Amino acid sequence: MTSLLQVRGLTLSFGAVVVAAGYDFDLRADERLAVIGANGAGKTTFINMVTGYVKPAGGTIAFDGHDITRLDPRRIVRLGVGRSFQLPQLFLEHTVRESIELAVAARERRLALWRRLSDCVSREEIDHVLQVVGLAARADDRCASLPEGHRKLLDIAMALVLRPKLLIMDEPTSGVAADEKHPLMATIMNALAERRVTSIFVEHDVDIVRRYATRVAAWISGRIAADGPPEVVMADPEVRSVVLGH
Repeated sequence: MTSLLQVRGLTLSFGAVVVAAGYDFDLRADERLAVIGANGAGKTTFINMVTGYVKPAGGTIAFDGHDITRLDPRRIVRLGVGRSFQLPQLFLEHTVRESIELAVAARERRLALWRRLSDCVSREEIDHVLQVVGLAARADDRCASLPEGHRKLLDIAMALVLRPKLLIMDEPTSGVAADEKHPLMATIMNALAERRVTSIFVEHDVDIVRRYATRVAAWISGRIAADGPPEVVMADPEVRSVVLGH
Protein backbone atom coordinates (compact mmCIF):
# COMPACT_ATOMS: atom_id res chain seq x y z
CA MET A 1 0.00 0.00 0.00
CA THR A 2 1.29 3.48 -0.87
CA SER A 3 2.39 5.57 2.11
CA LEU A 4 0.25 8.56 3.03
CA LEU A 5 3.13 10.20 4.90
CA GLN A 6 6.79 9.72 4.00
CA VAL A 7 9.71 11.10 6.01
CA ARG A 8 13.25 10.68 4.77
CA GLY A 9 16.50 11.58 6.58
CA LEU A 10 14.86 14.08 8.94
CA THR A 11 17.37 15.99 11.08
CA LEU A 12 17.09 18.82 13.59
CA SER A 13 19.01 19.95 16.66
CA PHE A 14 18.50 22.69 19.22
CA GLY A 15 22.06 23.45 20.27
CA ALA A 16 23.51 20.20 21.62
CA VAL A 17 20.08 18.57 21.88
CA VAL A 18 19.30 16.29 18.93
CA VAL A 19 15.53 16.03 18.36
CA ALA A 20 15.63 14.36 14.94
CA ALA A 21 18.61 12.14 14.21
CA GLY A 22 18.14 11.47 10.51
CA TYR A 23 15.27 9.03 10.76
CA ASP A 24 13.03 7.61 8.03
CA PHE A 25 9.33 7.04 8.60
CA ASP A 26 6.27 5.91 6.62
CA LEU A 27 2.58 6.00 7.55
CA ARG A 28 -0.07 4.12 5.60
CA ALA A 29 -3.69 5.18 5.22
CA ASP A 30 -6.10 4.00 7.95
CA GLU A 31 -3.35 3.41 10.52
CA ARG A 32 -3.73 4.61 14.11
CA LEU A 33 -0.18 5.38 15.19
CA ALA A 34 0.69 6.12 18.81
CA VAL A 35 3.92 8.03 19.36
CA ILE A 36 5.47 7.37 22.77
CA GLY A 37 8.63 8.56 24.48
CA ALA A 38 9.97 10.43 27.47
CA ASN A 39 9.73 14.22 27.68
CA GLY A 40 12.32 15.78 25.37
CA ALA A 41 12.56 12.73 23.11
CA GLY A 42 11.42 14.71 20.05
CA LYS A 43 7.76 13.66 19.76
CA THR A 44 6.16 17.11 19.64
CA THR A 45 8.97 18.45 17.49
CA PHE A 46 8.21 15.69 14.99
CA ILE A 47 4.56 16.81 14.94
CA ASN A 48 5.64 20.43 14.55
CA MET A 49 7.83 19.56 11.56
CA VAL A 50 5.08 17.56 9.83
CA THR A 51 2.54 20.37 10.37
CA GLY A 52 4.87 23.19 9.29
CA TYR A 53 5.45 24.94 12.61
CA VAL A 54 9.12 23.95 12.69
CA LYS A 55 11.37 23.47 9.65
CA PRO A 56 13.85 20.56 9.70
CA ALA A 57 17.56 21.18 9.19
CA GLY A 58 17.70 18.32 6.70
CA GLY A 59 15.58 15.66 5.08
CA THR A 60 12.18 15.68 3.41
CA ILE A 61 8.53 15.26 4.37
CA ALA A 62 5.99 14.18 1.77
CA PHE A 63 2.22 13.92 2.30
CA ASP A 64 -0.11 12.28 -0.20
CA GLY A 65 2.45 12.79 -2.95
CA HIS A 66 3.19 16.45 -2.09
CA ASP A 67 6.50 17.72 -0.73
CA ILE A 68 5.47 19.67 2.40
CA THR A 69 8.95 20.06 3.95
CA ARG A 70 9.02 23.85 3.68
CA LEU A 71 5.32 24.69 3.46
CA ASP A 72 3.58 26.88 6.03
CA PRO A 73 0.90 25.36 8.33
CA ARG A 74 -2.06 26.80 6.39
CA ARG A 75 -0.96 25.24 3.11
CA ILE A 76 -0.36 21.91 4.83
CA VAL A 77 -3.87 22.00 6.31
CA ARG A 78 -5.28 22.66 2.83
CA LEU A 79 -3.52 19.52 1.59
CA GLY A 80 -5.25 17.42 4.23
CA VAL A 81 -3.21 17.38 7.44
CA GLY A 82 -5.26 18.34 10.51
CA ARG A 83 -3.98 18.90 14.02
CA SER A 84 -5.27 19.18 17.56
CA PHE A 85 -3.15 20.57 20.37
CA GLN A 86 -2.23 19.48 23.88
CA LEU A 87 -3.84 22.72 25.04
CA PRO A 88 -7.03 23.10 22.96
CA GLN A 89 -6.98 26.16 20.69
CA LEU A 90 -10.52 27.50 21.08
CA PHE A 91 -12.51 30.72 20.69
CA LEU A 92 -13.43 30.93 24.36
CA GLU A 93 -15.88 33.81 23.91
CA HIS A 94 -17.91 31.89 21.31
CA THR A 95 -20.30 28.97 21.70
CA VAL A 96 -19.48 25.41 20.70
CA ARG A 97 -21.68 25.69 17.60
CA GLU A 98 -20.16 29.04 16.58
CA SER A 99 -16.66 27.58 16.89
CA ILE A 100 -17.43 24.77 14.48
CA GLU A 101 -19.21 27.21 12.17
CA LEU A 102 -16.05 29.33 12.09
CA ALA A 103 -13.97 26.31 11.10
CA VAL A 104 -16.38 25.33 8.33
CA ALA A 105 -16.62 28.90 7.03
CA ALA A 106 -12.82 29.13 6.98
CA ARG A 107 -12.65 25.86 5.04
CA GLU A 108 -15.11 27.16 2.47
CA ARG A 109 -13.54 30.65 2.52
CA ARG A 110 -16.96 32.17 3.18
CA LEU A 111 -16.16 34.43 6.11
CA ALA A 112 -17.53 37.89 5.39
CA LEU A 113 -18.21 40.94 7.54
CA TRP A 114 -21.62 41.57 5.98
CA ARG A 115 -23.02 38.03 6.46
CA ARG A 116 -24.10 36.19 9.58
CA LEU A 117 -21.84 33.27 10.39
CA SER A 118 -24.75 30.81 10.45
CA ASP A 119 -25.67 31.85 6.89
CA CYS A 120 -22.21 30.87 5.63
CA VAL A 121 -22.38 27.18 6.54
CA SER A 122 -24.63 24.12 6.42
CA ARG A 123 -26.58 23.64 9.65
CA GLU A 124 -26.93 19.93 8.85
CA GLU A 125 -23.15 19.51 8.72
CA ILE A 126 -22.70 21.33 12.02
CA ASP A 127 -25.40 19.25 13.73
CA HIS A 128 -23.86 16.04 12.43
CA VAL A 129 -20.38 16.90 13.70
CA LEU A 130 -21.76 17.88 17.10
CA GLN A 131 -23.54 14.54 17.31
CA VAL A 132 -20.48 12.53 16.27
CA VAL A 133 -18.21 14.09 18.92
CA GLY A 134 -20.86 13.99 21.64
CA LEU A 135 -21.28 17.76 22.01
CA ALA A 136 -24.82 18.20 20.70
CA ALA A 137 -26.17 18.89 24.20
CA ARG A 138 -23.60 21.65 24.72
CA ALA A 139 -23.93 23.29 21.31
CA ASP A 140 -25.04 26.64 22.74
CA ASP A 141 -22.63 26.70 25.69
CA ARG A 142 -19.71 29.11 25.73
CA CYS A 143 -16.38 27.39 25.15
CA ALA A 144 -15.02 28.99 28.33
CA SER A 145 -17.51 26.92 30.36
CA LEU A 146 -16.45 23.54 28.95
CA PRO A 147 -14.54 20.98 31.06
CA GLU A 148 -11.18 19.86 29.68
CA GLY A 149 -12.50 16.69 28.04
CA HIS A 150 -15.14 18.59 26.09
CA ARG A 151 -12.57 21.20 25.09
CA LYS A 152 -10.45 18.42 23.64
CA LEU A 153 -13.42 17.07 21.69
CA LEU A 154 -14.27 20.50 20.32
CA ASP A 155 -10.67 21.10 19.24
CA ILE A 156 -10.77 17.80 17.36
CA ALA A 157 -14.21 18.56 15.88
CA MET A 158 -12.88 21.85 14.51
CA ALA A 159 -10.00 19.96 12.91
CA LEU A 160 -12.29 17.29 11.47
CA VAL A 161 -14.57 19.72 9.65
CA LEU A 162 -11.53 20.84 7.66
CA ARG A 163 -11.81 17.37 6.06
CA PRO A 164 -8.32 16.07 6.76
CA LYS A 165 -6.92 12.81 5.46
CA LEU A 166 -4.56 12.69 8.44
CA LEU A 167 -5.24 14.04 11.94
CA ILE A 168 -2.30 14.51 14.31
CA MET A 169 -3.18 14.81 18.00
CA ASP A 170 -0.75 15.96 20.68
CA GLU A 171 -1.68 14.17 23.94
CA PRO A 172 -5.45 14.05 23.43
CA THR A 173 -6.11 12.66 26.93
CA SER A 174 -3.76 14.92 28.92
CA GLY A 175 -5.49 16.95 31.62
CA VAL A 176 -8.55 14.68 31.50
CA ALA A 177 -9.75 12.78 34.57
CA ALA A 178 -8.66 9.13 34.62
CA ASP A 179 -12.21 7.77 34.41
CA GLU A 180 -12.95 9.97 31.39
CA LYS A 181 -9.93 9.06 29.26
CA HIS A 182 -11.27 5.89 27.66
CA PRO A 183 -14.73 7.32 26.83
CA LEU A 184 -13.00 10.39 25.36
CA MET A 185 -10.63 8.32 23.23
CA ALA A 186 -13.42 6.00 22.11
CA THR A 187 -15.44 9.00 20.91
CA ILE A 188 -12.44 10.39 19.05
CA MET A 189 -11.59 7.12 17.35
CA ASN A 190 -15.21 6.50 16.34
CA ALA A 191 -15.35 9.97 14.79
CA LEU A 192 -12.13 9.32 12.87
CA ALA A 193 -13.36 5.91 11.70
CA GLU A 194 -16.62 7.40 10.43
CA ARG A 195 -14.67 9.79 8.24
CA ARG A 196 -11.87 7.34 7.39
CA VAL A 197 -9.22 9.64 8.78
CA THR A 198 -5.75 8.25 9.45
CA SER A 199 -4.33 9.33 12.81
CA ILE A 200 -1.14 9.94 14.75
CA PHE A 201 -1.42 10.63 18.46
CA VAL A 202 1.22 11.35 21.09
CA GLU A 203 0.29 9.60 24.31
CA HIS A 204 1.80 8.77 27.72
CA ASP A 205 -1.00 6.55 29.03
CA VAL A 206 0.05 2.97 28.25
CA ASP A 207 -3.51 1.62 28.54
CA ILE A 208 -4.74 4.13 25.98
CA VAL A 209 -1.90 3.19 23.62
CA ARG A 210 -2.55 -0.55 23.94
CA ARG A 211 -6.30 -0.22 23.36
CA TYR A 212 -6.51 2.34 20.55
CA ALA A 213 -3.30 2.15 18.52
CA THR A 214 -2.78 -0.26 15.64
CA ARG A 215 0.90 0.67 15.59
CA VAL A 216 3.35 2.26 18.03
CA ALA A 217 6.55 4.20 17.40
CA ALA A 218 8.86 4.88 20.34
CA TRP A 219 11.03 7.99 20.23
CA ILE A 220 14.29 7.99 22.23
CA SER A 221 16.73 10.92 21.97
CA GLY A 222 15.57 12.02 18.52
CA ARG A 223 15.46 8.57 16.94
CA ILE A 224 12.79 5.94 16.43
CA ALA A 225 13.97 3.16 18.72
CA ALA A 226 11.12 0.76 17.97
CA ASP A 227 8.22 0.72 15.52
CA GLY A 228 5.54 -1.93 15.12
CA PRO A 229 2.49 -3.54 16.73
CA PRO A 230 1.79 -2.33 20.29
CA GLU A 231 2.61 -5.65 21.96
CA VAL A 232 5.95 -5.87 20.15
CA VAL A 233 7.07 -2.30 20.87
CA MET A 234 5.96 -2.44 24.51
CA ALA A 235 8.05 -5.58 24.99
CA ASP A 236 11.21 -4.06 23.51
CA PRO A 237 13.91 -3.97 26.24
CA GLU A 238 15.05 -0.40 25.46
CA VAL A 239 11.48 0.88 25.35
CA ARG A 240 10.66 -0.85 28.65
CA SER A 241 13.72 0.70 30.28
CA VAL A 242 13.82 4.23 28.84
CA VAL A 243 10.19 4.97 27.96
CA LEU A 244 8.10 2.82 30.30
CA GLY A 245 10.49 2.95 33.26
CA HIS A 246 10.48 -0.81 33.89
